This record gives sequence, structure tokens and C-alpha cells, in this order.
Amino acid sequence: MSITSRERKIIHLLLKSDELTVKDIANKLEVSTRTIHRDLKSVEKILSRYHLKLVKKPGVGLSIMGKVHDKNELQSVLSNVSVYDFSSEERQSVILATLLEMNEPVKLFTLADELKVTEATVSHDLDQLEKVLSTFHLVLIKKRGYGVEIEGSEEAKREALSYLITKYVNPFEFVTLIKDRIQKKSIQQLNSISNRLLDFVNLEYLSKIEKAVKSARNTLPYVLADSAYIGLIVHLALAIERLQKGETIKFDKNFLQEIEETKEYEIAKSMIDQLEKELKLNIPTDEIGYITMHLMGAKIRVNQDYLIEESSIDIAFRAKALIQYVSEHINRNLTKNDTLLHDLVAHLKPAIHRLHLRMQIKNPLIKEIMDDYNDLFYLIKNGVQETFPELDFPDAEIGYLVLHFASTILGELKLRALVICASGIGTSKMLAMKLVQRIPVIKKVDNRSLFDLQKVNLKQYDIIISTIPLLGFTQEYFQVSPMLTNEEIHRIKEKIKQKKLSHFPEKKDVEPEEVIQEASNNAVKSIEMIHNYSQAFLELLQSLFILRVVEKQTVQKVLEIACEALEADQYIVNKKSVINRLMKRVEYSGAGIPSTAAAFYHTRSNEIIKPSFTICRLTHPLIVQGMDAEPMKIDTILLMLAPEKANQEVLEVLSFLSSLLVREEQSIVIFSSSDETTVNHYLAEQFQKILREKICGKGASSYDKGNFKSK
Repeated sequence: MSITSRERKIIHLLLKSDELTVKDIANKLEVSTRTIHRDLKSVEKILSRYHLKLVKKPGVGLSIMGKVHDKNELQSVLSNVSVYDFSSEERQSVILATLLEMNEPVKLFTLADELKVTEATVSHDLDQLEKVLSTFHLVLIKKRGYGVEIEGSEEAKREALSYLITKYVNPFEFVTLIKDRIQKKSIQQLNSISNRLLDFVNLEYLSKIEKAVKSARNTLPYVLADSAYIGLIVHLALAIERLQKGETIKFDKNFLQEIEETKEYEIAKSMIDQLEKELKLNIPTDEIGYITMHLMGAKIRVNQDYLIEESSIDIAFRAKALIQYVSEHINRNLTKNDTLLHDLVAHLKPAIHRLHLRMQIKNPLIKEIMDDYNDLFYLIKNGVQETFPELDFPDAEIGYLVLHFASTILGELKLRALVICASGIGTSKMLAMKLVQRIPVIKKVDNRSLFDLQKVNLKQYDIIISTIPLLGFTQEYFQVSPMLTNEEIHRIKEKIKQKKLSHFPEKKDVEPEEVIQEASNNAVKSIEMIHNYSQAFLELLQSLFILRVVEKQTVQKVLEIACEALEADQYIVNKKSVINRLMKRVEYSGAGIPSTAAAFYHTRSNEIIKPSFTICRLTHPLIVQGMDAEPMKIDTILLMLAPEKANQEVLEVLSFLSSLLVREEQSIVIFSSSDETTVNHYLAEQFQKILREKICGKGASSYDKGNFKSK
């Protein structure tokens, strides 16, 4: 079966997920949605050969339907399929794996023939590989008539092999996958590159290697992290395979003498002795030194009961000095954060061993860390130079320290956000709930309409988010869709990182007087508030209107029918103006609620006399744009209208109703039922709950979790 790299990736993504939108797939593969739509035609043909079907649900996403056996068979075939369209990154990995495996030069045309590309393409890939190899201190030798090979130390070659394995094979699945191979089980999780990389390991030896490592793990004076445990198994498996090919490692004799008295050397020697007997191999002493390095540089697993052992006291004092240095420069006291201290000690102890032993340190996130936490990065770099003057910490290692500090600083932040939409009664409430769910550092969200913006003190907010463009607005803000896409969440998080970790604002304590002022309530105002809420709830229940549209209509025509009825009942005047506002509102973002068959239209206007809630049930479904910008099919339109000058309680009741659409999955089912009694009963129950909270004084705490609060 011939299949392109992208088609294979699309099928792989769909088999791993219950449902994915075209946009999700396009983002993951970094192509346009149009490209994915074009590829899906070929994907459907491939699936049909295995009795599988591509199901497309508007507004929900794509999924593969069929028997588990057929899915497993397809996945297994894809793992071993002849792929003629590798991505450039995959091609380069195959070339690197081939060259590391061979002990002699490989001809250019041999590589080109294997990959089904031209020699010019391979030559270009080799140019790119030179940059990768340089990070491992390896050199690519290219000579006309001679071929291509990699020159460098055995230590560096093994490191490059480990890098490839961890890049394409989940380290935590490594041992299981190889065992499955031995037992000839399905390995459908792997692609063809992963299969090739597993060929570097002698499968028969693996269980004996794992047994030796497990024994060593139990005798170490500290608890080895799972990642270090798996890393040691991978290292030994590669080392023994390379030894059998005559590739031996050279370890510095002076260094070997220095570490011979350590507990780690004793454990490494015991491990090698055990493997020599089990595998009937002669393993050089240099390998003991190399394994000792891994044990000494391994990451220690930290738990709640972690105690700083005697050998770590010096590191603990210096870690504390580093925390003090950072605290002074960011005007935030981190010295009492025990978790940060313990995490730093646990990280620094093996890190310092790695630096002493000149082990190469890699940090694949270093570019992102330097971009996101630029000021913090250089602050910590200066702090490390001051607290560890005898050591040369590379940027990669500084990057890891930055993550520890950034995690602590961001974890202590309590940000306040302002959410703006055209009316302040609909999508802003949905957006507020999404914000507190997806971005935990945002602890409080206020909703305001475009009409109220001039009366708001913007300085009290850390971030401003809007579902509509704010023309002439001078403050920085994010324009997003009501349902918050992953990309939008990422942008907001990145801005929070840059803003809060670049300027390091001093933490402000709330004055006791402010707390007392906020907590004290005037009895008369409380009674008025409860009266206003009760009246708003009652008016909305009385306004409920369920409209059944039997004939096939457009969205605008359905809205016209609904507004005509509302005008007749004197809820609105000038229905044409109201409809225009509703249609203009959806130009900014879609109205369809993702993962449902309902759309939500709402607005505030001077032409609206009283608040109302209308449910339009459609016999003939319509296609509309969803709030996630994807087209979707709907059979229900939810219409919410409010006067422009409605009191705060009315707006919050409407906002609460909007939030039900996000917070309670059953709400959409009930609203789409066309049963007026059921809808009335459900709304009465929900309103009763929120009214009880108001009477009991729980409004503030509920609001912090995403509900509304009286002002």
C-alpha cells in the first residue's frame, strides 16, 4: 500500500483520538485546513479497505468508526508500510540512524534509493544533519566516490542514538514495546522509524538488563526517578549492542580513580558483574565508569516527605542563596517556599554531578524558555554565577532552573480579567467560565458590555479580553472567540508569562479595611438585591417562548419569525433593527455552540423593552458557523434579548442562563426538547439554587468559580 507521510499522520491522529476537528489536525500538522480536506478523500479510501469509516459530525469533529480488530490491523500495517513521502525531519532521522548503525561509509545513491528521493534531496538533508551532529560533537564526513560516514567518539554516538530513540519512542513504553516484539505481539503504536530504532537493541538481552537495573535501583541510597530508570535500561541495551559490534567506550583513567570509592561505582560494578554472567560477555571496566556517571547524574524522585540528606547540605545552602537572590530582584519573597527549595536541591544535586563529569546537557525547550522568560532567564543566570562561581552552567541547565522558579511565581499569581462582549449577557459569560477553567492563574473575571466600558476602571485588571473588535480602544486586549480555541489560550498564557515574569510586580496585600468594607452589607440593600433577582428570574420565566419552525428557513428568517412574535407581545419595538443587530453580532464570531446542535443569538438594544428567552426548534436543520469557526449543523436556535439599560441583576440573571449552556451539558438537551413544562421546571430549579446562594451570602465565592456576583 502506498501512502503519503501526511495521510499516515492523519490516520494515526484519528486512531489515537475519539474526535478531532479538521482545524485540530491542521494545527498539529502545521498545514492549512484546505490541505487536510483534500487529504481526507484519500484517507477515506484507505479506511474503506479495512472496513472502517470516516465519520464527520458538524461542529463536533472527525472520528474513525469500525471494529477494534480492523483498527488494530490498519495501525499494524501503517507501522510497516512503505512510506514514499517522509517529511524532511523523518528523512533526516532515518539517515542519521543508518549512518550510526554502519561502521563503514554509505554511498549517497544507497540512501536515496532507500528513501525513494533524489541524491540532491539526500545531500540537502545531510547539510541539515551537520548542525544536529555538531551538538553531539560528531562530524559528518562526505567524500565523492567514498560515501558518507559519521566520525566521533563512541560516547557521542551512543548519545545521538539515545536522542533518536527518545524522540520517536516514548521512553516509558520502551521496555514494554520491545517485550511485545519478543512475544511477536502487535506494535501498532510505532511508526516505521520507531521500528527501525528498536533494531538497535538485542531483544534477547532486554529482560536480563531490566533485572540488573531493578536490582541496582533497590540498593541506591536514594529513590531513582522513573525517567532515569528507563534511561539506564536504554543506555545498557545500546551499550551491549555496540560492544558486540566491537565499539568500545574510553573513560578517563583519572576520573575513574576519583569515582571508584563512591556508592554509585560499587552498584555499577555489581550490575556489570551480573550482566557478564547472565549474558556471557566480557564488559570492559570503562563501561563501569560510564554507568557510574549515569547513576550519579540521574534525577532523584522527590515526594512530600523529601529530606535534604547530608551530602546535599552544601547544595541546599546555595539553592537557598539563589532563591534569596531572585526574591530580592523580583520584589517577591520566595524564601519560605519549601517546595521550591526541595525541588531545586533535587534538581541541582545530579545537575552538578553532570557538570563535574562534563556530561552534555540538552534542553529541547531552551529557545521557548528564553523567549517566554527572557528577564527571568538572565536574572537566574547572574544569580547562578554568584552562588556557584566555580561552575560553568550552560544555558540549557539555566533553562531548567528557570522553569522551577517560573512555576512557583506563576503558581502564586492571582490575576483579574475583564471580559467584554457586545451585550454583556451572552458570550462573555461563556468566555469567563472557559478562562477560569483553562487558565488557573486567572482567579477572578468581571463581565462587561461595550456600553459599560467607559464606566470601568481598567487599571484594576491584569488582562482584558473581548469577543468583538474594540475600535479606538487604547489599552492592550485580546480578541478571541467565545469558546476559546487552544491557540487563543496559548497566546493568553504566553502574554501572562511575559507580563508577570518580565516586570516582577510587587505582591500587594489587601488592607484589612478593604476586606471589612467589602464584607459589610447594608440590610436594606440586601433586601432590594434579593427582590431584584427574584423579579428578574420571574420575568425571564414568564418571557419563555418555544417556537416550532416547520418549514425550511434561513437563520435570518427564523429570527424574523421569533422577533415578530416578541414585537406582538411588546417585548421589542422595531424588530428589523433588533434582527440587524443579531446578524451583525455573529459577524465577529460564530453562533453555533460546539459539541451541540444548537446556536446562541443574543443582543442588547434600546429597541428591546423587556428581557426575553426564546427557543426556536427547527424541523429542517441549518448549517451555521460555530464559535470555534467550524461549520456545524443545528436544529435549535436559542435567542436571548435584553434592554440596553437593564439593571445589573437582570444582566446577571441572563448571564447565568448563558453560563448554563457551557456549565451544564443537560441544559442543551432540555432546551432542545420543545417541552415548555420541562424547560420551565429546569430553569426554576436553577434560578432557585442561585437565589439561595444570594440569600446565604455565597455570591462572592460562587463568582470566583465562574458564577456571577452582585455589584
